[in-house]
Amino acid sequence: MRCLQPGCTGRIVDGYCDICGMPGPAAPTGPVIPAPSGPQSAGGPCGQPGCGGQLVDGYCDRCGSPAPSAPPPVPAPATASSSVKASTALGTLVFGSTRAATIAGRAQRRKPPSAAASSIGAGLTVVPPAPEIDPAKAILANPVVPEDRRVCPKCGARVGQSDDGSDGRSEGFCPSCGAPYSFTVKLKAGDLVAGQYRVQGALAHGGMGWIYLARDENVSQRWVVLKGLLNSGDSDALAAAISESQFLARVGAHPLIVEIYNFVTHGDAGYIVMEYVGGRSLKQLLQQRRTANHGAPDPLPPDQALAYLIEILPAIGYMHQLGLLYCDFKPDNVIQTGDNLKLIDLGGVRLIGDNDSPIFGTVGYQAPEVATSGPSVASDIFTIGRTLMVLCADVPGYQSDYEVTLPPADSAPVFADNDSLYRLLQRCCAADPDDRFTSVDELRAQMLGVLREVVGQGGRVAQTAGVSDYFHSPTAIGERATWQILPQLRLRPDDPKLQAVLDIADPAQRLSGLAGLAKTVEATVASGVAHVQTGDLKAAAADAGSLLAADPWEWRALWISGLAAMASSNYSQAQAAFNSVYGQLPGELAPKLALALACEQSEPALAERLYLTCAGADANYASAAAFGVARVRARAGRWRETVEALELVPATSRGYGEAQRLRAHFLVTNVEPDNLDAALKTLDQANFDKATKTSYEAALLEKALAANPRSAQASALRQRLEAAWRELAAASSDPAQRAQYVDKANAIRPWSLL
Repeated sequence: MRCLQPGCTGRIVDGYCDICGMPGPAAPTGPVIPAPSGPQSAGGPCGQPGCGGQLVDGYCDRCGSPAPSAPPPVPAPATASSSVKASTALGTLVFGSTRAATIAGRAQRRKPPSAAASSIGAGLTVVPPAPEIDPAKAILANPVVPEDRRVCPKCGARVGQSDDGSDGRSEGFCPSCGAPYSFTVKLKAGDLVAGQYRVQGALAHGGMGWIYLARDENVSQRWVVLKGLLNSGDSDALAAAISESQFLARVGAHPLIVEIYNFVTHGDAGYIVMEYVGGRSLKQLLQQRRTANHGAPDPLPPDQALAYLIEILPAIGYMHQLGLLYCDFKPDNVIQTGDNLKLIDLGGVRLIGDNDSPIFGTVGYQAPEVATSGPSVASDIFTIGRTLMVLCADVPGYQSDYEVTLPPADSAPVFADNDSLYRLLQRCCAADPDDRFTSVDELRAQMLGVLREVVGQGGRVAQTAGVSDYFHSPTAIGERATWQILPQLRLRPDDPKLQAVLDIADPAQRLSGLAGLAKTVEATVASGVAHVQTGDLKAAAADAGSLLAADPWEWRALWISGLAAMASSNYSQAQAAFNSVYGQLPGELAPKLALALACEQSEPALAERLYLTCAGADANYASAAAFGVARVRARAGRWRETVEALELVPATSRGYGEAQRLRAHFLVTNVEPDNLDAALKTLDQANFDKATKTSYEAALLEKALAANPRSAQASALRQRLEAAWRELAAASSDPAQRAQYVDKANAIRPWSLL
């Protein structure tokens, strides 16, 4: 079977990909819990672009790439308006929850299998390494918690505030609920904790108390972190903390998650002992950029922001596989050390379905439903989306006006210039949890697609080809703008009988074969596509309707609707359908190509932009997109830019010959006198047969002579044009056409006395 790693074209041989080396998908048997410690069995090199790690128990020990499973489905639709800048202006994005509301009872989303992983940049972009930091220099000289960060650990009320000119108390009792609080440092430099850990000083104050740097005197003086626990004087809380630390030690087995070494007590306080991760958090990186920018916000370039999250997401996906939720993902909790990332601060981690433990979250990142419904995989997805937004855009009101919503697409240049990035954020941060990505793996796969687009901006043609889990690459390319040029859906039926029917090329015969099979989801999708191909659009609509009735988030039903609308020349309806698919699959190029095709006549500027996005992101799409750009520009009379667009068709494409013909046609029919020499040189470089090339050359020479009949070059032009006409006459098999060419040659021949 084919490897499911994004961008890999290998095949699974003996359980591993023969190109990237990643393990193949395995049937799920419930949560996978790796051994927390001890020697691990190696599985060969990671094989991910730019990663030099080794596979250990199905995970790379450097980049954390897990064994892939299968691809996911997806949800959402939209309406149509008009836009030049971004496709978001085509209409409000309507997710599957809206369709579900029209169906009796609340539809249950299908949970898709997972996709794959890779290293920082995913081989597509470069992320600067973080500088090395001397641990001793990270110690706070004056460890004091500012008053604006002093809140009661129980009720969240402000405590320890200044009053009547007196300084606020660093410890005492909350005036609202009476709970004790303390912000004083409990450990000092030189203290020995549990007879093993020599304290060096305080590093920071977190949600669970002070965090200290120490040396492990029993293990090679290695640096460790001691994380103090709130309410550790309470025996019940202390027992719960000990249980939690043992529980979190299991999570730390993943190479992208900070490792938990131990849990110890010192006096009446308890401390989690964990790996010291020296480096800078993504929040600190943003602060450093602001400082370097003279105090003005300077968000990360979108490719770097995406690369950081693509790298760290396998850690959260791993926790979800263990039945855990991270709950408080934000830039503060991702540390970069050199070329590596670590997820830190596991204080908010809890079991899926745990309705009793306290909920940890941060304003501006926490999903709106957490307060009433509790955390979930969907709420973790929300925090990831919010983190991406904060990393790549300056959104001043993200903790107030836009606490749980996105600002308008035109409010920040990064959103206006990166349409797919904004669509990705829309789905991550959808108000209804069911409208968000259903898994971290699904989200990560779409992030990789968006990263390819961001890197490929600028009108360039992508040199590499991607692999989609949902669509085949475009095969039908050329001058005509029909729905047949669009990529075919990639179906993966489990039933061998259905696979045999899908292999039938003729759509009418395929429908006959499908009639004898059970109406599964895959069979219904195949039936809908075949009905469009045979022109039975009513039957195609019926198939799409039955798919949506069963699952309002089934985006392939919208794809079928879009194809049917294109087949009936209902371009506004096609725009709405393909716009919806785009909203659900922001990292896929097929919906963008389809939307561009539907927008060519009514929204040409948007169509051109979408085509250029496809050309720059994936070499597989370069030819189809280039022809699309040429059509848009030719319709607007922009012939020079039309010729430039046709130059985007790679020489290796089977559409290259047609592109050359069209280029010559535009040069001959639109060339201006000042550009005749350049046109002739371009024609000389074209890969035409001799007769075609000569006919185009003759047409250009005629224009050149007509523009300069008395110039010094006129005689040479006449001789060259005469030779061209006679060459065409000799090659022609039609007597009448041959005579016409000879007459033209004689007419242009210079007069002489002989």
